[in-house]
Amino acid sequence: MFIEDDELRELYKVASIDHLEKIEQGLLSLEKQPDDNSILDSLLRETHSLKGDSRMLGVEEAEMLVHQMEELLNEIKNNQTLISGDLCDRLYLGVDAVKKIAREAVTGEPSGISTFHIMAQLMGAEEEVEDRETGELENSEDWETGGPGDGENFATVSDFPSESNETSTVYIEDDELRELYKVASVDHLEKIEQGLLDLEKQPNDSSILDSLLRETHSLKGDSRMLGVADAETLVHQIEEILNEVKKGETIFSSDLCDRLYLGVDAVNKIAREAVTGEPSGVSAFHVIAQLMGAEEEDTEEVTDVGANGIRPNVIPEPIPETKIQPATPSVPSAEIETVRVDFPKLDSLMTQAGELLVTKLSLERRNDDLAQLLEFWENWSRDFALNKQLLKQLEPKLTEEERQNLAKCDRQERKYLEQFGGLVSTLKNLVLEDNARLDTVANKLETGIRNLRLLPLSTIFNLFPRMVRDLGKQLGKEIEFTIEGGEISVDKRILEEIKAPLTHIIRNAIDHGIETPQERVANNKPQKAKLLLKGSQNNNRIIIEVIDDGRGLDVERIGITALKRQVCTESELLKMTPQQVQSLIFAPGFSTRNEVSEISGRGVGLDVVRENVERLKGTVEIQSTWGVGCKFQLSLNTSLSTTYVLIVEINQHFYAIPIDFVEKMILVSPEQIFQVKGTPTILWEEKPLSVAWLRDLLSLEKPRENTLSQQKIPCIILSIGSEKIGVFTDKLIEQQNVILKPQSKLLRKIPNISGATILSSGEVCMVIEPREILQATSAGKGIDSLATISSKITTKPKVLLVEDSIPIRTQVRRILISAGYDVTVAVDGLEGFNTLQAQKNFDAVVSDVEMPNLSGLEMTARIRQYSEHDELPIILVTTLATEADKRRGAEAGANAYLTKGDFDQTLLLNTLRRLI
Repeated sequence: MFIEDDELRELYKVASIDHLEKIEQGLLSLEKQPDDNSILDSLLRETHSLKGDSRMLGVEEAEMLVHQMEELLNEIKNNQTLISGDLCDRLYLGVDAVKKIAREAVTGEPSGISTFHIMAQLMGAEEEVEDRETGELENSEDWETGGPGDGENFATVSDFPSESNETSTVYIEDDELRELYKVASVDHLEKIEQGLLDLEKQPNDSSILDSLLRETHSLKGDSRMLGVADAETLVHQIEEILNEVKKGETIFSSDLCDRLYLGVDAVNKIAREAVTGEPSGVSAFHVIAQLMGAEEEDTEEVTDVGANGIRPNVIPEPIPETKIQPATPSVPSAEIETVRVDFPKLDSLMTQAGELLVTKLSLERRNDDLAQLLEFWENWSRDFALNKQLLKQLEPKLTEEERQNLAKCDRQERKYLEQFGGLVSTLKNLVLEDNARLDTVANKLETGIRNLRLLPLSTIFNLFPRMVRDLGKQLGKEIEFTIEGGEISVDKRILEEIKAPLTHIIRNAIDHGIETPQERVANNKPQKAKLLLKGSQNNNRIIIEVIDDGRGLDVERIGITALKRQVCTESELLKMTPQQVQSLIFAPGFSTRNEVSEISGRGVGLDVVRENVERLKGTVEIQSTWGVGCKFQLSLNTSLSTTYVLIVEINQHFYAIPIDFVEKMILVSPEQIFQVKGTPTILWEEKPLSVAWLRDLLSLEKPRENTLSQQKIPCIILSIGSEKIGVFTDKLIEQQNVILKPQSKLLRKIPNISGATILSSGEVCMVIEPREILQATSAGKGIDSLATISSKITTKPKVLLVEDSIPIRTQVRRILISAGYDVTVAVDGLEGFNTLQAQKNFDAVVSDVEMPNLSGLEMTARIRQYSEHDELPIILVTTLATEADKRRGAEAGANAYLTKGDFDQTLLLNTLRRLI
């Protein structure tokens, strides 16, 4: 079955998805709270609405299945059936089948659903019943009419209204349904009115008549679904009349058209009453009589059949004030409160609004140009005054004719100067005013369009409870699934793109991360696992977290598997932090293999997750503790069309860095740069930070002039997750909002570039990709320019001073610092050894011998057990001065042995210089 009408098809698509999502969510809630009648009532409303929509559009198989689901829910409500896991499974089966049937009605793709088998399963039939020949019951009369017990739900006509002069008041209580009916009824009535106008002009056009019948049928179904009985009755009668015209039983005339307009006006008022609660003043009975052609003088006799096919005995005297007269047709309201807009049109508008932002920035530049022009005028005026004084001194030497000519030139120049100044000043003020107005309009327009594109996170989040429930049941795992932050609004495109990554992460959390109840109990964990899907907003970033209390990630086994699959080398693995090792599960080589059982955690196709998130200019991070749980955090920009960037200059060209990745901007002198294992480094927040030159990372030519000779070099601290890197640039220009242009085919092969933008000056500016910058720096790139100033880079030798005596420690530390050493202190041998193991970048160790916890000799011997410290100079400074003491020092591995009794700072410094 395929819905031919484009608009009705789109409406059914949206409505069916909405109803089915709410039914799924309701079943999940009812399973947890079987005694909550409000959930059951909500489920009955949704099934009834979906059944009505399906019937209205002729999706009979969906109507039949939903009707059976509604019957089951009614049995629960009437205490005829108990809610159970088995019953819920049957209902979920029905929901899944209806989804496929609804999809077929919208796309035309066959659903492959056997309605008979699904109905049999919904009704609790055993397998042998399901194996029967489907044609027996599918062709039976019961199945054609929707099955026994269908009752009034499958009636073809509405009840005739009460023969009373009193009008009933109907108001739709549910806010969402009321708003939907408001929009739908206005839309249908407008199309019916227009159709009647067209049919009056072209009475033989069957396409207009068919369109009218579709609209009346839809409006009748909507009215029935929401209990607006009077509107349903009147629209049904209009539909009957149009059917008679279609069959040739009635001729479409001007008089008939007037009667139909009467009915439309009455339905308009009744629909307004249902939406606002204001009494319509319409007597549906009298309007029915007029639709049927009853004349005023014939009110005591019946000439036509009622709406339900029953001939009434008496038609009461009409009430003039409630009767709708054709001579005074109602004027439709000009107020249009809602309009449907396709998202591609909004995307186009958003792009244009972004271009308007560029224009606004360009105008700001023009304002700067005008300021310079005004400054030029002021300088000109000043020079004019000075020149006038000089000319006055020369006047006595001039002839009368020369003086007159000079005076004439003076007046002329003064006139032009004043006019020029006035024009520039006025123009500057006008540009300021125009720019202020444009700024306001552009910001409001951009904000307004962006808000139109926003949808709550719950649009996607609500898809997962059913998936978690089914997958948990399938794998025999008990899971308490919680959603937080579903009310946060996000751009529609982000929601579309983030669905697949979230699905993948949640599936892996259940499949690989969460243990079985038996495993959890054995590990002293609650039998039921916890899984949290959380959304939050931090400034202009959307944070989505998936948190579970399962196994977590086994760093050691991830490393072994990464080596086995050649994701990294052993040397690279040794340099990685635990968090970097965990991130290996995102590597393509790691996730494309089938042997995922080797890792107690996740790892199946997570490279796709990272790829999708990064395509949205976002990041994904992992925080995990083995045996405790795991957290995936996705950080996304709230807007995909514009971004805030830092503009920098390199080789007299501009480049943009997304400000979301910029932690700090600082100035660094060449003397602050030192080498750590050949890598240029600075101290940032008392920790070593690798630095690189952005020019080298982008493979740009080196300038003729050495810009690194300047006293202070601009350095940008980039933060990507837990990783940080410092990049040097020529100049820091400004921060501004820019429109991100899609990456062209020409730029896709250029490393470290994510796209381009156009600055307010009209210049094209490349946008840098910080993640690739970090990867390039890790690979040792970006140090060429820094190597050219090796004379400027002062590598301060790092000395570890181990001394338990505070006075001696302070004195020796001062001596070493004065001599140009970078000194780190430790209060005993144990702390000294641990400090050395943690930092591993010391050039020498100066230590006392007699200390608590670990003596200097013991510390030296322990240091020498590590081959990486074989060449590390160790100098012992002690009061123990015997030859035996010195011998023990040499045996422990010390390079020099100085006694405090003969202590001379020159001797210590000379020894250090010789050994380092």
